[in-house]
Amino acid sequence: MPLERIFGEELRKARELKGFSQEELGFESGYHRTYISQLERGLKSPTLKAIFSLAKALGLNPSGLLKGVEAHMK
Repeated sequence: MPLERIFGEELRKARELKGFSQEELGFESGYHRTYISQLERGLKSPTLKAIFSLAKALGLNPSGLLKGVEAHMK
């Protein structure tokens, strides 16, 4: 499975655990809802800046957001 898809699944899980809609996560992170949707579907690859912003909005460390991606790599 492509890394973008794995990241998207992990992002969606983290967003849902926080109880955020894509719209709410977009507002909190400074990104548009459509970008969040594209990330979650694996259509876009997140920038380093996006990873940090999304993690902060979700109350996570960036490494926490990437932990699930790393687990899929093993």
